[in-house]
Amino acid sequence: MLTCPQCQSPSTIKYGHTHSGKQRYRCHECGRQFVEHPAHPPIATDTRQLIDRLLLERLSLAGITRATGVSLRWLQYYVNAKLETVPHELPVTPKKRGQLTIEMDELWSFVGSKGEKAWIWLALDRDTREVVGYAIGDRSQKTAKQLWDSLPPVYRQCALVYTDYWDAYGCVLPSKRHRVVGKETGQTNHIERFNNTLRQRTSRLVRQALSFSKKWENHIGAVVYFLRHYNLSLQL
Repeated sequence: MLTCPQCQSPSTIKYGHTHSGKQRYRCHECGRQFVEHPAHPPIATDTRQLIDRLLLERLSLAGITRATGVSLRWLQYYVNAKLETVPHELPVTPKKRGQLTIEMDELWSFVGSKGEKAWIWLALDRDTREVVGYAIGDRSQKTAKQLWDSLPPVYRQCALVYTDYWDAYGCVLPSKRHRVVGKETGQTNHIERFNNTLRQRTSRLVRQALSFSKKWENHIGAVVYFLRHYNLSLQL
């Protein structure tokens, strides 16, 4: 008896043919469309979970297809769908009002071509090493304001902020809690080290690589996907 591969219901009907001429069926219970003997069977859950982990490493999509055996076309659809659904809020451990210190910096990247710059602005809690805020856009005061607005309220109210000399910071951050420093002081070492981690773990941010983003949505999704995983790993 023919059953639905998704819900195992025997309530199925013929539903036309595929482009290659195979008989297509449709499940009355869940609406799933399928063929009886597919040339490309569904990707196993274990393989999908492996792909989710590999997306957090410095691997191109072509590299992931070689490691998992899935097709590049299927993988591209899978990745696009995953990045579209990534929540844009970062999981940050709740903090009480008091002495908080964050470091801010911006990281160069591009979308489509090097002429389409996509600056990644980050704020890192010096004590917990969590990324507590981010913004992706140009290198203007507008994006600096988006970074500031992305911070949890307790950081905007209490935190001492260390940045480099980029002018946009001074236009947005409270002057009494803003400290402008050079690299030689070591006051922004943690955020600069994290920038390196982000570049090394996210293939589309690696310099001189072919694994760049072609769509802004995917670029933002890939960055946030890693940032969320990074914060959650610190909370274990």
